[in-house]
Amino acid sequence: MSESAKPVPQRQMPRAIRVFVRGVDAFNYRIGRMAMYLIFVMFGVLLYSSYSKTFADPSLWTLEVAQFTLAAYYMLGGPYSLQLGSNVRMDLLYGSLSDHGKAWVDVFSVFALMFYLCVLLYGGISSTTYAIEFGERSRTVWGPYMAPIKIVMCVGIFLMLLQSISIFFKDVAKIRGAEI
Repeated sequence: MSESAKPVPQRQMPRAIRVFVRGVDAFNYRIGRMAMYLIFVMFGVLLYSSYSKTFADPSLWTLEVAQFTLAAYYMLGGPYSLQLGSNVRMDLLYGSLSDHGKAWVDVFSVFALMFYLCVLLYGGISSTTYAIEFGERSRTVWGPYMAPIKIVMCVGIFLMLLQSISIFFKDVAKIRGAEI
């Protein structure tokens, strides 16, 4: 066997990183697939709202339940969207780069995303703590408690932070020519 015909051994990332990436990706994939169905819940609520306004007594709760459902759909689906790479990017220069070049750009830009998510999570936890401590309610006629949707939003932000860390490790592996 000649020297050039020998298989090149694949480098691997440390086991802890591989377990983290696979675990986060699997969890966010499942949550994202379940969150996709919340759009049908929202459609059902809005359909009932239309029915009740036309043929029965108008319901006070339908608009806010639809808004809360859409917020949960958006926040829990965000990490899934990030994982699939279906998020919006500015492709002016990025699209012309090689996969290796894209990985380098992503390694640096993911820090801005992580900083933003940390600030958002800090504010979300503060707001959620306030909502739980003081029993914050919406300022509408129905007046639902705000803590449940704020908790869902904090969970979604945390999952997106974990997914951005996972993407960082994948990009580092791509740069190193290693496997995850």
